[in-house]
Amino acid sequence: MSFTLEAGQVVGLMGDNGAGKSTLVKMIAGNFRPSEGTMRLDGKEIVMHRPVEARQHGIEIVHQDLALCNNLTAAANVFLGRELRRGVGPFRVLDYKTMYRRAGEIFKELKSETRPRDLVKQMSGGQRQAVAIGRTMLSEAKIVLMDEPTAAISVRQVAEVLNLIRELRDRGIAVVLISHRMPDVFTVADRVIVMRRGRKVADKSIASSSPEEVTGLITGAIEQV
Repeated sequence: MSFTLEAGQVVGLMGDNGAGKSTLVKMIAGNFRPSEGTMRLDGKEIVMHRPVEARQHGIEIVHQDLALCNNLTAAANVFLGRELRRGVGPFRVLDYKTMYRRAGEIFKELKSETRPRDLVKQMSGGQRQAVAIGRTMLSEAKIVLMDEPTAAISVRQVAEVLNLIRELRDRGIAVVLISHRMPDVFTVADRVIVMRRGRKVADKSIASSSPEEVTGLITGAIEQV
């Protein structure tokens, strides 16, 4: 597998179950180390042993299960593990006011109706995605990896999530979108990469491909393009 990502570009990553999509993304996110080959960011080779190192390089991931805490507010989830504190020396407390304000700014930037003080357990699927994506915007993310963000949500919420992806793209962030939903990929992606049995069988612009061609590549009816 060899491919490039450009700033401000959405790349759809498609393939059948077991094609290698999640393994590839976990390598980019620092969960797995590649057995061979190299990864380069801004022209420099990077080697990562842990997900926190990927984050330090500006690589963020939004997992399929979102990894949110239902009993916490939207703001608390955005800052989970990166909480802001105020005070002096050992006398430091959580700075809720600043976290609520910053989370509100992030949701406004994403054009989401999500409110910082709302509990996640009371949110729709689209609002939960906004919280998970908002978490990636705390740092200066260069690459955001999204694993099936529109799975099991309503049509209206799908439109909301696709708009969130567009907002990331418009901010100059490269987005890798893993999806089984052909309409979503062809609506929001600039390129589509198809994997089959651990190998890349296509890397094309959306304009030069079609859902029928991608389906053939995924199933093996079309060998490679």
